[in-house]
Amino acid sequence: MSQAQRLKEHLDKGYSVTRLSALTELGIFELASRIGEIEKEDYKITRKRITVNNRFGETTNVMKYTKQ
Repeated sequence: MSQAQRLKEHLDKGYSVTRLSALTELGIFELASRIGEIEKEDYKITRKRITVNNRFGETTNVMKYTKQ
């Protein structure tokens, strides 16, 4: 199974994904590239910027992707 297929299955199940969760849960290092690939197939993605705490306790913004 390709990374793009794995990503689509994950999103089809109603899960969201961030860059970190893509790496740790799906083994996808270049999430933005995989998002671009599946969008070219007319797969609709919603993007939402969220604020999270990093491992140093600092707040930072990350992109959260879900199926539209």
